[in-house]
Amino acid sequence: MIMTSLFIFTAFFLSLLIMILSSLLAKKTISDLEKNSPFECGFDPKSSARLPFSLRFFLIAVIFLIFDVEITLLLPLTTILQMANIFSWCFTGLCFLFILLIGLYYEWQSGALDWAD
Repeated sequence: MIMTSLFIFTAFFLSLLIMILSSLLAKKTISDLEKNSPFECGFDPKSSARLPFSLRFFLIAVIFLIFDVEITLLLPLTTILQMANIFSWCFTGLCFLFILLIGLYYEWQSGALDWAD
């Protein structure tokens, strides 16, 4: 246990040391600043490259991602059915679905799923 902890600490410390040394010793040029500016076919851009982004769309995308990951966690339940007894399988699946439904109900009640104002 001590050897593993020492190994993880040493690896973390060495990687941190290498990152700090590389940032201190790296050559900083003016051309690096140009990499952050928007590029539009060699011309200066006519308008700002930063476009407004709908916060509601972002929220819907995050909610979709969360529920999508939760559905992928449900998929192994079909293979576990052969190895587990039916009571524990049903209890586990129903508990998981209940947690999903509570999350969906909370999102619905908080108005996160309402697209129109």
